[in-house]
This record gives sequence, structure tokens and C-alpha cells, in this order.
Amino acid sequence: MTPDSFNFLAGLVKARSGIVLTADKGYMLETRLGALLRRENIPGLDALAMRLRGPMAHALAAEVVEALTTNESSFFRDGRPFEHLRKLLPRLAAARPPGQAIRIWSAACSSGQEAYSVAMVAVELATQLGGRRVDILGTDISREMLDRAQDGVFTQFEVQRGLPVTMLVKHFRQEGTRWRIAPELRAMVRWQGFNLLDDARALGRFDIVFCRNVLIYFDAPTKSRVLAALAGRVATDGVVYLGGAETVLGLTDRLTPAAGERGVYEPARATARAG
Repeated sequence: MTPDSFNFLAGLVKARSGIVLTADKGYMLETRLGALLRRENIPGLDALAMRLRGPMAHALAAEVVEALTTNESSFFRDGRPFEHLRKLLPRLAAARPPGQAIRIWSAACSSGQEAYSVAMVAVELATQLGGRRVDILGTDISREMLDRAQDGVFTQFEVQRGLPVTMLVKHFRQEGTRWRIAPELRAMVRWQGFNLLDDARALGRFDIVFCRNVLIYFDAPTKSRVLAALAGRVATDGVVYLGGAETVLGLTDRLTPAAGERGVYEPARATARAG
């Protein structure tokens, strides 16, 4: 692959997804795009770059971006955000008008484990929430991942990663070597294709936003853009959860770290006053 082809492919991926591919990621292009190249009978990455420069390459470009998107997820990943969520949900429920649902956004949701983990927490706290409905939106750039999430079927390996046995027995039904999540949990989550670079205003407002382990793939300007969008969608008394290795420092003044917490961010007071 020539440097020109790499730069073109990297530019296309960044423009469409925000993901930054550095020069040392050439191996990743070869590994993840191999199946697509074989299926389309494209001899190599240089030929792929040439094909993508054509006027009818929109669908192929979308497939390239999807193939290069990292889809890593597990139930109750990192633990601490869900411990914080258990304390936060009753407080938010008490502060909302009667009949108003609590809205939670799982951004870049991959195959759905995060959104379903949130649903399990909400069911666990049903009494403390006074029967208040919790609506969860899972979004991702990958249609394949969204289809998997909506199906709600997970392998033995997937349910063993972070999911307590008591919750597995309570909320899943075994089907051969796989496990299907309970219908009542599936009903709590709606799935939608969404690119974090797009305008999020149409999604509405949320009490809580999960956007974890996504910003690490973006450059600083893109991180700032995404964080500003998230801050604009979260309630003034809500929170945004980021990955443990992610921060808002130096990127936006619209979110501020929650005292004593890691990866938990609240709308800045100036933002709250501005409405």
C-alpha cells in the first residue's frame, strides 16, 4: 500500500467516523479489510483506495468504516460507573415530575451489553424508582452491531465477562450454547443507527449519557466536538459517563468532573444557567 493510498483511506475513515488511523496502523487495514477485499474481488488496498475514489462508492465506503470500527463491549464493564448509577437513579427519579420517564443514552453501544447492563440496574432499583419508566437508547455507527444488540442473544463467553451468575439466571434464558436476554429488558431499549459526528439534537434530551472508551480513537478537535454535543444533550442535574482513561480537561468547559468520582462528568454550572 502506497502512502497516498493510506492517507486517502485514513482521511475517509476520519471524515466518516472521527477515528484517527496513524501511520503505524497499516496492519490493521490489511487485517480488518481482508474479508471485504476478497468478497469484492479487490486485489489490494491500493485498488480499494482507487475504487473508493469513484462516484458510486458510498456503500463500499460505509462498509470500510464499519470494518475498521472497534466493537468491544462487556456486561458491567469497569464496574464503577454502574455503582454510581445505582446511587444516581433514585435521586433523579425523585427530582422528576410524576409520569416523566428517565432517559438514558448508551452511545457507541456496540453489541448492546452496556445498554442491557443499565436496564438490569433499573429493574433492580424498580422499587426505589417508584415504578418510574426508564427508557434507554442504544446508538452505534455499525448496523451489524445494532442488529446483534436488538437480537439480544449472547455467547457463553460474552455472558461470562462481567455478568454475575445471579443476573444471568434471572435475566437470561439459555438456548443451546447461547443466552437470550429477557423480553422485558429488551423492551426497555431502543436501538438506532447514529454517528457521533452527526447532529445529536434530534435524539432529544437525556438524564444520563454513557459514551465510554470512544474518545480515545479521536483527535483533540473531534473529542471537543463530541463532548460539546454530549453536554448539550444531558440534563442539568444529569451526568455523562466516559471511559476511565478519558477526560474532558483541555477539551471542553461544558462538563466538569464529579467530585470524588472517576469517569463521571456533570454539566458545568455556567452551562446549566445558560439552559
